[in-house]
Amino acid sequence: MSQDNWSAKGTIQGWRISTFTGALLACYFIPTWTIFAFRIMVSPIQGFYERPNISLALFLSDHLQLSSFGTVRYAWLLALVKLTVVAFFAVFLVFITRPKIRKSGGCDEALAMALAIGGALSFAGMVMAWQVGEIAAMRLHITELLLILGVAVLMAIEPPMRRETIQVQVWSNADPGQPPSLQKADAAA
Repeated sequence: MSQDNWSAKGTIQGWRISTFTGALLACYFIPTWTIFAFRIMVSPIQGFYERPNISLALFLSDHLQLSSFGTVRYAWLLALVKLTVVAFFAVFLVFITRPKIRKSGGCDEALAMALAIGGALSFAGMVMAWQVGEIAAMRLHITELLLILGVAVLMAIEPPMRRETIQVQVWSNADPGQPPSLQKADAAA
């Protein structure tokens, strides 16, 4: 690549590294978590006991001894949280398609919310998988958590993009109550 496309602030043609990695992360989480959330919606108990959700299901059944109706409630809550994270990632992807929003950093809030909620859910899943001894689920949650933490660290250490400075003329002897056209006429005289 040519040197003209790279700037010293970690961008390539107006893209921040955290924005690009956030988009890649969204491309993983949106389809994956949407599929498993819809599986929970279609069949709450069966979807709850699939590999990505098994740690929460086993932890709740072992430690809280829930009835089947209580298990369905927690399954729906898990699906709702996953769809919330998916929605924040989708909003982030919509925002980065607009260069003005992307360059001003307006998309960072949606990404931060998705990372915070998704990170909390992945961390809780990792701890619960460790408690019940589900190694495969624990590896999955650790991988998701490391992906989320990687993007969060990039967002934290990456400097903000520079904005162009706007030259403002100062009229030192102008009356603030006077219209600008008269101020220019007085300054010229």
